[in-house]
Amino acid sequence: MLDIRFVRENPEAVKENIRKKFQNAKLPLVDEAIAIDAEKRAAVQEASDLRAMRNQLSKQVGMLMGQAKKDPSKLEEAEAVKAQVKANADRLAQLEQMEAKYTEDLNKIMMVIPQMIDPSVPIGPDDSCNVEVQRFGEATQPQFDIPYHTDIMERFDGIDMDAAGRVSGNGFYYLMGDIARLHSAMTAYARDFMINKGFTYCIPPFMIRGNVVTGVMSFAEMDAMMYKIEGEDLYLIGTSEHSMIGKFIDQILPEDKLPQTLTSYSPCFRKEKGSHGIEERGVYRIHQFEKQEMIVVCKPEDSMNWYEKMWRYSVELFRSLDIPVRQLECCSGDLADLKVKSCDIEAWSPRQQKYFEVCSCSNLGDAQSRRLKIRAKGEDGKTYLPHTLNNTVVAPPRMLIAFLENNLQEDGSVVIPEALRPYMGGCEKLTPKR
Repeated sequence: MLDIRFVRENPEAVKENIRKKFQNAKLPLVDEAIAIDAEKRAAVQEASDLRAMRNQLSKQVGMLMGQAKKDPSKLEEAEAVKAQVKANADRLAQLEQMEAKYTEDLNKIMMVIPQMIDPSVPIGPDDSCNVEVQRFGEATQPQFDIPYHTDIMERFDGIDMDAAGRVSGNGFYYLMGDIARLHSAMTAYARDFMINKGFTYCIPPFMIRGNVVTGVMSFAEMDAMMYKIEGEDLYLIGTSEHSMIGKFIDQILPEDKLPQTLTSYSPCFRKEKGSHGIEERGVYRIHQFEKQEMIVVCKPEDSMNWYEKMWRYSVELFRSLDIPVRQLECCSGDLADLKVKSCDIEAWSPRQQKYFEVCSCSNLGDAQSRRLKIRAKGEDGKTYLPHTLNNTVVAPPRMLIAFLENNLQEDGSVVIPEALRPYMGGCEKLTPKR
């Protein structure tokens, strides 16, 4: 969400940013916002003038009423001034209603105009134009066939999607035995990994209010992702980033408390609208999953440094589990409206012979802070909007896919990398049951 003053002073830059995001239908919104803002400011100025005049006229009425005790002719003049006071009061009430309406209309538009993207973002209409930046680890192809990930899990009696379908429908699963333990080991390892990076561990609320939802994401994302609790102003979170950033709503943070670096565990719930390809069945795209997340709230001048650190944490974690990954820079058309810059970390799939997304790191600038009224106070006593960032540490369902495919052996066993063994009771290898 942009500052209306910035839009007013830089309309062509805002329009060019919209073009770069291939959202030309939103171009008229810039002029609409500027026009409504002008009407609002005129109403505010007129209301301010009337309030000042009200004080003057009130004093005048008092003076004339006092004079009327000696000079009855002053009474008529006093009544005329009273009439003017009433007319001004009626107009002031009207202006206050107009100001509230202008504020509401302007806010709706400003919530839709996208954030200014960073100059380094590649320009393109969709994710097909995302740019590979670098690779980490050698993407190899074993000399044996890699089964589909749910087939691997079934060899360990580790998944039951049929039962989940009977209980909850499509997009759900039961994890069992060694596979369930592996899932939990990954979240525990990811938790400690981030704690060792200096992040504070947090278990947040798994439901949030509507004003927090609209504060952390665009309306389009909200419609595509969020499940609403019927009859209540509550939504199930699609990622713990939502409630983690929401923690600071309406707060003024002392600058010496920045950066706020938090890592959180939560279940996540998503609609996942639309149909998906065969490679996205199984546990790749589901309605419920668990995730370890990281968020940072920091000074504006530090946000790009944190962005660099955060995606590199993901690379380090995946490489510690012997999973090759690459960094993919998201193009302008693939950025959600609140994002300034974003990249995906993709894991290598030896079965598909390609990479697939496992982490997403984003710098949202001051967009979420502006919507949620999160402020920081500097040493000079002035307040400003801090920047917010988020990144996936690990989402185990997709991590399971990458882990199983990259650590599968020809005999059907799965090697447990050294870093994960303490979380698996010292186990070095999983042996299939069939």
